[in-house]
Amino acid sequence: MELLKAVILGIVEGITEWLPISSTGHMILVEQFVRLNVSESFMEMFRVVIQLGAILAVVFLYFRKLNPFSPRKSVKEKRDTMSIWYKVIIGVIPAGILGTLFDDWLDEHLYNYQTVAITLVVYGILFIIIENRNKKRRSRINSFEDLSYGTAFLIGIFQVLSLIPGTS
Repeated sequence: MELLKAVILGIVEGITEWLPISSTGHMILVEQFVRLNVSESFMEMFRVVIQLGAILAVVFLYFRKLNPFSPRKSVKEKRDTMSIWYKVIIGVIPAGILGTLFDDWLDEHLYNYQTVAITLVVYGILFIIIENRNKKRRSRINSFEDLSYGTAFLIGIFQVLSLIPGTS
């Protein structure tokens, strides 16, 4: 029975990691219904391992595109790929710093199904409002080349919100 529960949790993680929804938030919600009979420390390790598996699947799928050292790429393609990596690193800095500083507090106060339920509803409503308000607007950024380093950092600042479970 525990194996079936672990498989269910793995499927939820595998599906939600690819969608613009909070995989961690959905894991927390599903854990309320599908509880593994294991210690809390094992459960934390289990979450890390299945999320790492989902992330490694993304790396595997996009490795050729994101590898700046491929001998098959032209100099321009290598430079463009490195530019993507620099922008990703700049975008990760705000959440990386705040996540490291407040990790224990976030775990203690926000990693619960109540927070997830509230954030899923609130952000769901916000996304509907924002999408409806911006239906007729055209995107000014259509590729990584269009994305400035300043905009990458601004995206990173908003990405800090993703430290709250239920936010993606």
